Amino acid sequence: MRRRRITSTPAQASGRLAELDLLRFIAAMAVLAFHFFVAFASVWGQRPSTLFPWLAPVAGLGILGVELFFVISGFVILMTVWGRGLGAFAWSRFVRLYPAYWLSLAAVVLVYGVLAAEPLDPKLSVGGYLANATMFQRLFDIADVMKVHDAMGVYWSLWAELRFYLLISILVIVGVTYRRVLVFMSVWLAAAVGAEFLGNDIVSEIFMPRYAGYFVAGMALYLIHRHGSAWLPWLLFAASWALSVYSALDRVARRVDAAGFKAMPVTETGVVFTVTLIFAVMAMVALGYFRMPSSPVLTAMGGTTYPLYLFHSVVAVALIPPLVGVMPAWAVGVIATLVTLLLSYLVYSCAERPIQRLLRPRRTPQSTPMSAERVEKASVP
Repeated sequence: MRRRRITSTPAQASGRLAELDLLRFIAAMAVLAFHFFVAFASVWGQRPSTLFPWLAPVAGLGILGVELFFVISGFVILMTVWGRGLGAFAWSRFVRLYPAYWLSLAAVVLVYGVLAAEPLDPKLSVGGYLANATMFQRLFDIADVMKVHDAMGVYWSLWAELRFYLLISILVIVGVTYRRVLVFMSVWLAAAVGAEFLGNDIVSEIFMPRYAGYFVAGMALYLIHRHGSAWLPWLLFAASWALSVYSALDRVARRVDAAGFKAMPVTETGVVFTVTLIFAVMAMVALGYFRMPSSPVLTAMGGTTYPLYLFHSVVAVALIPPLVGVMPAWAVGVIATLVTLLLSYLVYSCAERPIQRLLRPRRTPQSTPMSAERVEKASVP
């Protein structure tokens, strides 16, 4: 009976999940709202929360948009590696991450090197920019490009993603099976909790106690989506939720302490509610209660998400300061948002997609699971 229940939903595990495209786009817009309307004080010349007091309490919760990305990543990366070798997985991640990332670095160089913009400038040397091009700059204690002095930028999350890929590569090497995934998640979650109490920097870098709960939750939900409900995946999901709430409360509290509640008007209740909502919506996706038919609009929204995540800070630095004082703040915010959306779509359609098609090896239906190629775009911002 258990085997029949586990293998009864293979069709649900294949194909592109359009609802994830929508959720990724919402997550990216949440991060944009947090940065534009709460965090980017040096861009506006004053605390954005004073310019948008009616929007700041909601936009402030956009800081948790990255956490939604991490849950989606856990779900989709496990889907992607199932039945795939290490080389194919590594190349797919390279093709997915680096082209748009390098384009965003070029945009950053243009903004600071040619336009001589000042807000958010990390003042990196040429070597610092080259280190950022590897995406491993944090391994060498080099600042991120556009590391925000009054709010964290976006590149830190890519370092968390890379470490997740390295960890899951171990699972790929030994072979991805239902039981092995459960063991992997259990060990990682236990190690993350231990690392949090141990307080060792190296151990924390490896096991990511502040982010492991999100990735493990996404993986547990994919097991449920693919094989059906069972008590252990749900137990890991619940434990991940508890760890994630703890981590989110601490992350937001540190931000509130640094900026002050008036500048970052986010309550603990709002944080708990938002994290719980993220987990609940993703659970609905896993159980099939949030199914959406594929459409060109949703596909474009999903494809635009990663450029949107990478380029919105560049647009803010280049566009907002010249417009401040020339027109109302709300108009500046709307224009900056619309320009970001347009630029992100152009990067996706005119640069990222052609480059990925050129780099991605041709696949045949016999050699590649249908789900892997279709859903791998949903694994990062």
